[in-house]
Amino acid sequence: MIETGRPHSARIYDYLLGGKDNYRVDQQAGDELVAAAQERAVARANRAFLERAVRHVVGAGLRQVLDIGTGLPHSPNVHEVALEVAPDVRVAYVDNDPIVTAHADALLRSSDLIGVALADLRDPQGVLEHPQVRQVIDFDRPVALVLTSVLHFLTDAQEPQRAVATLRDALPAGSCLVLSHATDDAADCRAAQAVYATATTPLTPRSHPEIEKFLDGFELLPPGLVPAPSWRPDTPATPRPATTAIYAAIARKAT
Repeated sequence: MIETGRPHSARIYDYLLGGKDNYRVDQQAGDELVAAAQERAVARANRAFLERAVRHVVGAGLRQVLDIGTGLPHSPNVHEVALEVAPDVRVAYVDNDPIVTAHADALLRSSDLIGVALADLRDPQGVLEHPQVRQVIDFDRPVALVLTSVLHFLTDAQEPQRAVATLRDALPAGSCLVLSHATDDAADCRAAQAVYATATTPLTPRSHPEIEKFLDGFELLPPGLVPAPSWRPDTPATPRPATTAIYAAIARKAT
């Protein structure tokens, strides 16, 4: 059953990006986030980072992308960005929300290079073994693991560190982790948390050192774990933000 009485994190994000797959309750939550924490700018900065990151990893030679917590389709989608760089990229989208996977499957089912899996990051082994993931991703070859704006929807009790470690250990050398995560370093973090507390999935922002722990076992690429707008911006003159609501990084698995 679709939960329409409470805001939903994927639909809020869709609304903040200008999408149409959301309800009035999601729009109200999004408007509260914008008023309290300039969340629309944060969502767009995160999406812009994702696009730059996908172009980077595919441009560096990776031809497989595993996007977990993909959210509702929003063009350009990950596969669209990747295919602009290389026509043979394979992309597996994973989400634990049947609404998201139904939308994604309807949009993407025509391509053999793209898979859509209903699976949960809290069960990383289930993600790795899902038939739709296995159909697209060969774990004997390097993979770009995309975890953007998803780990902050897992509480510490749900062991996000363990989930990332399990996924990392399944990746061969040369794979990359594309990560973004909301931070409580931001002054307006509590306001955003208060809005998400009414949603189906609460927000668990973390400090820079806590987010950095997710990168254990990987080698950070320059410029490191930085505010999302500062990760290799398309416009070099873009000023570094004095504060940020979300950190971003790409890291490579060497061994």
